[in-house]
Amino acid sequence: MKTQELFNPTKSILLGVLVLGMMFPVTSCAQKSQKVEFMTSSVVPGAHGYVKVKRDKDNKNYHMKLEITALADVDRLETSSVSYVVWMETDQGNTENLGQLNSSSGFLSKQMKASLETVSSYKPSIIYVTAEENTNVRYPGDKKILTTDRF
Repeated sequence: MKTQELFNPTKSILLGVLVLGMMFPVTSCAQKSQKVEFMTSSVVPGAHGYVKVKRDKDNKNYHMKLEITALADVDRLETSSVSYVVWMETDQGNTENLGQLNSSSGFLSKQMKASLETVSSYKPSIIYVTAEENTNVRYPGDKKILTTDRF
């Protein structure tokens, strides 16, 4: 006569532990990224965007990707600015120039889009965008366009 096993709790527990054990290495290797939104701008209120920050597991650098939409052309601002420059305040209190925003309009849309991808060895605490009269500035001007909250 055949015996039928209805429920074996030991087998279920072992199967659950095995499944969790297989998932743990996959999730521990995954790099976590942090997404922070820019606050609404009083200079360009329609502009909105975000910054994604991911720490490289191997060399401990921070990879940052900025995406901004509905950002007005810099020459349309009230000031005589020629470029948007992205700045980072580090967790050590220093300010670092991350670079100039690359802007374009979409193929089927006239909405301006701006982006920047960069890497830094410093951990960011705040990222902000200024309108500058020169692209090779060493210190941020007082024309802040967009800024994030603290990370």
